[in-house]
Amino acid sequence: MTATATTDTRVPVTVLTGFLGSGKTTLLNRILTEQHGQRIAVIENEYGEVGIDDALVYDSDEEIFEMNNGCICCTVRGDLIRILGTLMKRPDPFDRIVIETTGLADPAPVAQTFFVDDELRAQLRLDAIITMVDARHILEHLDEVKPEGVENEAVEQVAFADRLVLNKTDLVDRDELETVVTRLRGVNAMADILPAQHADVDLAGVLDVGAFALDRVLETDPTFLTQTDHQHDLTVGSVGIETEGAIDVDKLNDWLGKMLGQRGQDIFRSKGILNINGMDNQYVFQAVHMLFDGDEGRPWAEGEPRLNRMVFIGRNLDRDELTEEFNACLVGAGQ
Repeated sequence: MTATATTDTRVPVTVLTGFLGSGKTTLLNRILTEQHGQRIAVIENEYGEVGIDDALVYDSDEEIFEMNNGCICCTVRGDLIRILGTLMKRPDPFDRIVIETTGLADPAPVAQTFFVDDELRAQLRLDAIITMVDARHILEHLDEVKPEGVENEAVEQVAFADRLVLNKTDLVDRDELETVVTRLRGVNAMADILPAQHADVDLAGVLDVGAFALDRVLETDPTFLTQTDHQHDLTVGSVGIETEGAIDVDKLNDWLGKMLGQRGQDIFRSKGILNINGMDNQYVFQAVHMLFDGDEGRPWAEGEPRLNRMVFIGRNLDRDELTEEFNACLVGAGQ
């Protein structure tokens, strides 16, 4: 713990960012379930039409505020300021706040919030920007050529990090890992790099680190405190699917394997809570490009609608095609 963290009485705020599927929710769950005895407010920002992340975050005593269907650095930034203002007016104060951004967010405008609003600045302290990095896929995201005038969000997230959690190191060999570290250093030579598997890092390295230094940011970006427009790559979008019915697991596996194998490069992230036929618990599905995994989640509550909720985030997605293919996985479909 640094001197900044111990002498500043304002509530520390951690901004947790990183490209889609890098492991942000996994690290967030670690923070929430650690025996730290603190009250933590979590603000989540999902980029999509169907809320999924709230179902992926473990039950805890902390309070979670979700902002759906908008980027935290664009359309819902006003919501962020209002939520933070409401939190600070509560009679039972929080010990810290964690903001988990969507994977398509530029963290700079989020950090700006704590410097351009005088009331928030007096009560809150931006402790650090923590960027999760997917060791397996980060190079292709850093190398992606964007349309003219459109930011590369992966580059922005690495550039503004105070700490880089280099996650999924078990998915690359030593040479690949060295290449990734070199590239990260080329974008951000100042940030500490914390290697990790399954976001298993010492939380002392990401919380109460007093790492965010406005003067350092202004040295590298003199326009940091100037409001600027933020334009996303318009070819990147989200398709949300929500439907009733039971899923035939064999049909699902066949479709996912074929679909992600053929179109996985353009599908950055996919995740879902599914009602698998014959399974008493929810089925939690997550994928990053062609890599996908699933496991049983919590039991369906009594009287709870067994809705299938899927979200795909990627480039040039065909909504009708994805919806039709997903519905074909339902029990009885096509009969």
